[in-house]
Amino acid sequence: MQQQVSFKDLGNMRYKETWDYQESLLKDNADLKALFRKTGLTPDAIPTNNYLLYVEHPPVYTLGKSGKADHLLINEETLTKRGIDFFHINRGGDITFHGPGQLVGYPILDLEKFKPDLGWYLRSLEEVIILTMAEYGLIGDRSPGETGVWLDPLNPGKERKICAMGIKSSRWITMHGFALNVNTDLNYFHDIVPCGIQGKQVTSLQKELGKLVPMDEVKYLVKKNFERVFDCAFFSE
Repeated sequence: MQQQVSFKDLGNMRYKETWDYQESLLKDNADLKALFRKTGLTPDAIPTNNYLLYVEHPPVYTLGKSGKADHLLINEETLTKRGIDFFHINRGGDITFHGPGQLVGYPILDLEKFKPDLGWYLRSLEEVIILTMAEYGLIGDRSPGETGVWLDPLNPGKERKICAMGIKSSRWITMHGFALNVNTDLNYFHDIVPCGIQGKQVTSLQKELGKLVPMDEVKYLVKKNFERVFDCAFFSE
């Protein structure tokens, strides 16, 4: 059965506020599962809610739970001077940057209504971005053992990452998600070891295409391809 997903564009929002909001949506769904499972309902019959949140953050570095603190290459004083937030958070993966000109997507999905398989889920998120890049004539690809979407991942010295991903799952409810560089200022990535991967570049749609890319257009395409890959339908509350 095709799943219904509530779509919300949060606009520009600070990272901590968005993180707290995600946590509240995950908790509501997890609590529903705990309550209704006592009644003997099968997982697909429990009335959990699915969401896709869009957001752009003010400049912030986030470090995943297994990340290394020394992958942030500047100190707290420099962060403060530059107005950049920093959070050690509860997703997988290492360190990344979020900021203006980057489309961040946070799917809050009950995978028991899709497919309870985190590997499948991550590959599906990658496919959404790969399909979106194809609409701009770009060949997005996967890099073996490295989550996210790349260009030329098997061409040493030319590998460049365009979309980072990191997730958390509890009771098969997901949070966190993907960060697609659209018109992002890539200089921010010089002060970290992006995703903990040494010696590889970061890129954006703007850099690859040589022009500013309308964010509303990218949002539409990602949404369309998300519906296609996850076989779902969006509605707005």
